[in-house]
Order: sequence, then structure tokens, then C-alpha cells
Amino acid sequence: MSEVPRVGPAGAGDPRPSVLFVCVKNGGKYQMAAALMRSLARADVEVHSAGTRPGDAVNALAAEVVAEVGASMDGEVPTAIEPDLFRRVDRVVVLGSEAVVAAVPGMRGSIETWETDEPSSRGIEGIERMRLIRDDI
Repeated sequence: MSEVPRVGPAGAGDPRPSVLFVCVKNGGKYQMAAALMRSLARADVEVHSAGTRPGDAVNALAAEVVAEVGASMDGEVPTAIEPDLFRRVDRVVVLGSEAVVAAVPGMRGSIETWETDEPSSRGIEGIERMRLIRDDI
């Protein structure tokens, strides 16, 4: 089967697979997932993250714990889901059960949900909580 060209951010053909991590605020776990994917996949995967109701800032502890493993959230800001991006990515990954998204007409990819550990439900907070979340992702 031949490779289907993908439309990159600038509108040019982009043969890389693409993923969009979706959450509600787009400031912590989902930015972490995107940063970790970028770090592991390098330039081989087009990685995005967005929120259904984006917050105001990236979680500083989340940025700190991804930096501990060599990834970076530098320059990232919470953003809303762009409908065109949502339609064209190969995979939409929803982390946890808070954010709810549904397939839309013309959508290229699939939606999957990753149930993640929430250490705060066990009384674990702060940097220890973020490290556990990072490692679960």
C-alpha cells in the first residue's frame, strides 16, 4: 500500500505520522505527553497537544519533571483544539476521562483514550505526583 501524503502545518505534504494529545486545560499531563513524544520520536512524528477549555499556563512542575528525562516543554502554551488539525491528524489521544471528544465528518484518524494514573487520588501531590504521572505516560 502506498504512503498517503499528509498535510503539514504549512500546507505542504508531510509523510510523518501525526498525533494530537487532547485534554481539558492543556497545561499539565497532555503537554507532558507531547513533550515526551517529541523527545522520543525526534522529528519522525508530528506532535500536537490541545485542550477543550485551555487554561492560562503550562504547569511548572510538569515542565520540571519532563526536563528531568531530557524532554522540554519550553515555548509551549495551552491551546484550543483547531478543527482542521483535529480532522487531519492520524491519531487523537485523550488522556484520562475528563476531556470528551467525538469523531467528526472528514476526520482522517482515530481517537483513543489512555487511562492514566492519578496519584492525587491516593494523597500523593507535588513533584512526586508529577513524576508518577510522567512515568505512567
